[in-house]
Amino acid sequence: MNTDSVKVFAPATVSNVGPGFDIMGFALYEPGDEVILKKNNTGKLRIVDITGDNGKLSYSPAENTVTIAMKSLLNELELPDNFDVVLNKKMGIGSGLGSSAASAVAGVFALNKLLGLNLSNDMLLNHALIGEKFASGSIHADNVAPCLYGGFILIRGYEPIDIIPLNSPVELYCTAVYPDIEIKTSEARKILPQMYSINDTIKQAGNSAALVAGLLTSNFELISRSIVDVVAEPYRSKLIPFYNKLRDVVLTTGALNCNISGSGPTMFALSANPETAEKIAESMKTVLNEENVNHNIYISRVNKTGPEVRE
Repeated sequence: MNTDSVKVFAPATVSNVGPGFDIMGFALYEPGDEVILKKNNTGKLRIVDITGDNGKLSYSPAENTVTIAMKSLLNELELPDNFDVVLNKKMGIGSGLGSSAASAVAGVFALNKLLGLNLSNDMLLNHALIGEKFASGSIHADNVAPCLYGGFILIRGYEPIDIIPLNSPVELYCTAVYPDIEIKTSEARKILPQMYSINDTIKQAGNSAALVAGLLTSNFELISRSIVDVVAEPYRSKLIPFYNKLRDVVLTTGALNCNISGSGPTMFALSANPETAEKIAESMKTVLNEENVNHNIYISRVNKTGPEVRE
């Protein structure tokens, strides 16, 4: 690009997707984060404005996922870090929708576009993961990868990281509800056991494999019965007071299944058509109104494109 500034939108993501703990995720069309990147003459990387965070995020480049990811990329390429950053948070922090991942992805994607680096997503990935690590305390790509690549993503392994895009049914819809409670990823990981029984391990592996098969063959019935998590959800569901009530109502409304997105508190339900997705949204709204919990609801197909430059 020949301009001195660029605006990038990076989408929210649903991660884990039932049995895919740390290895599966998909991108949504909304919500997402927006980064405006502009060259400056100070020779410093600066965050000049943050909106939508209610004052929670740091303006220090060493303590914000967007600039940590950017700094990692600039250092590797030995490029000057003379940029001003505006971060517009358009989703909740600690929402379970990949908020920190979206900021990190938007930052490196914006640098790539503004400087005309023509780097591949594979080359941007590790830098975005470094930004994400600051927020979550560990390297896991099930938000960063679908946000960056778009679509439905499987991470086969991490040494080295192996990203596998998966086809998914065009008719697959996601209804996600973000209740106004905060669950920090780092804290949600601490409550998980360090060891699991071989029986649970077998169940999780079977469900993960079946979910992939269901996606690739557009077998909605198989997708429905495969989105079962025995590793994280039994523990993390206790952090969401209305988990059972919401899930039961959603399933009776026609959802294929209903799970926690990432560490929560966002919960998502999959369906096979937009009409059911809308009905699920209404049922979610009813439950959370009864619980007196403020919330936002998003309906989306799988976003196949990932981040994009906006005017």
